[in-house]
Amino acid sequence: MLEEQAGTFSYVPPASSRFRVLKRSSQFLVDKPLGGIGAIIIAVLLLMAIFAPLIAPFPYAENHISDRLQGPSLRYFFGTDASGRDIFSRVVYGARVSVVVGFGAVSISVFIASVLGIVSAYYGGLVDTLIQRLVDIWLSFPSLVILISIMAVIGMGLSNLTLAIGLLLSVGFSRVVRASALTVKGNLFIEAATTIGASDMRIMFRHILPNVVPTIIVIATVQLGAAILIESSLSFLGYGVPPPRPSWGGMLSGSGLVYFTKAPWMAVFPGAFITLAVFGFNMLGDGLRDALDPRLRGSR
Repeated sequence: MLEEQAGTFSYVPPASSRFRVLKRSSQFLVDKPLGGIGAIIIAVLLLMAIFAPLIAPFPYAENHISDRLQGPSLRYFFGTDASGRDIFSRVVYGARVSVVVGFGAVSISVFIASVLGIVSAYYGGLVDTLIQRLVDIWLSFPSLVILISIMAVIGMGLSNLTLAIGLLLSVGFSRVVRASALTVKGNLFIEAATTIGASDMRIMFRHILPNVVPTIIVIATVQLGAAILIESSLSFLGYGVPPPRPSWGGMLSGSGLVYFTKAPWMAVFPGAFITLAVFGFNMLGDGLRDALDPRLRGSR
């Protein structure tokens, strides 16, 4: 649609195009209320991570010695720890660690799993056998042993922690991508693309990959919650983000355990946010699965 403005014409998209995304989003919230709740939780988590300096009333490392182990109050919403640091501020800044590790690890996982799964499914034969046997060997080791071994080799730090979790999640993820790619490979349009001389790279990443994207999106959403939980577990064991940078898992360990009976808020609030984050990502993943999988949409 063209509208005249000051002697010139400008294109104005029709109402159906302008409100299509809003309509689909509102329909998703109505059809999948739990998925909508998960999306809201994730949105709040992202806002906390982005605007942490504006939301937190104190710097995360600021000590108030005279207010050590104070309970929740109007000044300290979640109380203070053994060093007099504000728990609420540390929880807010800890959201940054969870967001960076979660999205970074899942991005690494999606890339590696997509390449391994699609290549394995497309070529089959010896290539598929070799890749799947390597996957079997990797999955035969306990996850915690793999993570601690990787961290011992590459060292501690936020980027190394993200890389280690991404590598751990990618191998099992590749099995799901491979199964979905095998289904797509049997379609006639893949045979047609082969007949007209399309290259292997074009078939894999122009024809197979777009058709497995819904599966990748759903699994990646669920893995975001798993990545946050793994990061919290490693921080609890002392292999996560080094202090003084706060992380939810790190706040649970150390003084959070020592003072749990005397100051339970030191562990309750970080644990509650871990639970909410994992719940939000899992519910959103379930909602997206139902929305993107045609077998689960219903007759409507």
